[in-house]
Amino acid sequence: MQAIILVGGEGTRLRPLTCNTPKPMVPIANRPFLERMMTHLKSHGITDIILAMCYLPDRIQNYFGDGSDLGLKITYVMEPLPLGTAGAIKNIADQVELTDSVLVFNGDVLTDVDLGAMLDFHVERHSMATIALTPVEDPTPYGVVQRDAEGRVQRFIEKPGWDAITSNLINAGIYVIEPSVLRYAPPHLHFMFESGLFPVLLQVGEPVYGYPTNAYWIDIGTPQRYLAVHHDLLMGQIRMQFQGEARGNNVWVGADSIIDPTAKITGPVVIGNNCTIGRNARLTGPVVMGDGCTVGADCVLEDVVLWQGAEIHNQVMLKTCVIADHTNIGDNSWITNGAIIGDCVTVGSGNRLEHGIKIWPHRTIEPSTITF
Repeated sequence: MQAIILVGGEGTRLRPLTCNTPKPMVPIANRPFLERMMTHLKSHGITDIILAMCYLPDRIQNYFGDGSDLGLKITYVMEPLPLGTAGAIKNIADQVELTDSVLVFNGDVLTDVDLGAMLDFHVERHSMATIALTPVEDPTPYGVVQRDAEGRVQRFIEKPGWDAITSNLINAGIYVIEPSVLRYAPPHLHFMFESGLFPVLLQVGEPVYGYPTNAYWIDIGTPQRYLAVHHDLLMGQIRMQFQGEARGNNVWVGADSIIDPTAKITGPVVIGNNCTIGRNARLTGPVVMGDGCTVGADCVLEDVVLWQGAEIHNQVMLKTCVIADHTNIGDNSWITNGAIIGDCVTVGSGNRLEHGIKIWPHRTIEPSTITF
């Protein structure tokens, strides 16, 4: 079976983390998000993967190559310009033979949905397109899918008001489609599943079904959700493997990392390779440190994600924040309350960055500049 992952988006909602890094490559517990998705596919025996790419494709292709290191076969298909979800699949079908039912994933969905059960559901109902549905507390920002008693889709309600809501099941961005449905998609044009192809299938009477699932599901497309993914993952709401040596109490430590004996680490904490943690530092999980990070003396980290090469000096407080690659945080700084710091930023000593502030890559904040 083939799987297509739509990885062409620019990840604008996730900026500044995606200014220099394509969204599929942002790290989830020190592994690219896309690698986590592919590992889930492989666990269901799906090893033939096609990537629909548009934004910063070289970063993806240079990392994964042909996929053989992961036991996969990866095919790369470029979009000349963004074509939308259905348009991207149509573009692939013009270049790659799609031989059977095809799994399609939006490129920002992390899930442990049972793909075998979803495929069985699709086949048993002779469906032409099956949409995974996930329950949410507030469906108003999403597209609600209304089904009949058999599970066949009746209509789509995009971003409904509360008075129009008949279900809390939303499109999870995971599909099984028969390649023949692509005849309804116009070539070389922007065309969406949600507002284009699926409504057309309903109009012409093709069977479209909704597959409800209570599996873990989250769209990582905003900084807040990106942090939430790490919280959920480290707290065990979704099971994935972490790299490094397990040292008890939910702490994993990578190769050649040095931890001062006075440091206190309370899991869940994932520490990458070649990291250094200084005297009297306190890490309280969920915390992730990427490879090559340094945490100085008397620092406090809680609910933090550090990307590779972050350098945290002494007496720094980091809480509920993300620090991207090769960023330098000066002494006595506080970065808390949802702050997002992009790549290669220098934060001088004595700054307080809070209240969801976002710092774009390659900026320098002079000492004691932001202290509110």
